[in-house]
Amino acid sequence: QVQLVESGGSSVQAGGSLRLSCAASGHRWSKNCMGWFRQAPGKEREGVARTYTLADTTDYADSVKGRFTVSQDNAKTTLYLQMNGLKPEDTAMYHCAATLYGRSCNGNRTAFAYWGQGTQVTVST
Repeated sequence: QVQLVESGGSSVQAGGSLRLSCAASGHRWSKNCMGWFRQAPGKEREGVARTYTLADTTDYADSVKGRFTVSQDNAKTTLYLQMNGLKPEDTAMYHCAATLYGRSCNGNRTAFAYWGQGTQVTVST
């Protein structure tokens, strides 16, 4: 059974940092696209950062470039999102997602077959 379980969400003040984790199990993760998405109340889910696990390539939404870093552990079973310089507009539920084995990061959100339940990040002024 495939599982993606996020953790690390919290309430922080603007300018603070958080590190989100996503524990992945039940599938092969060495040749997938894995990423982080977020959804604020009343807004559509948007892509934040993603990585192609085989090549360790990454890309980011313009709104988080230079502040967020996506990475994975050597075993390719845990995905991280280091978030620095947090802003109130970063407040959202953050979800981890992954494609099927062998899929790259060229697709849009619908290419992600597996999703976690999310972890809440709240940034106050």
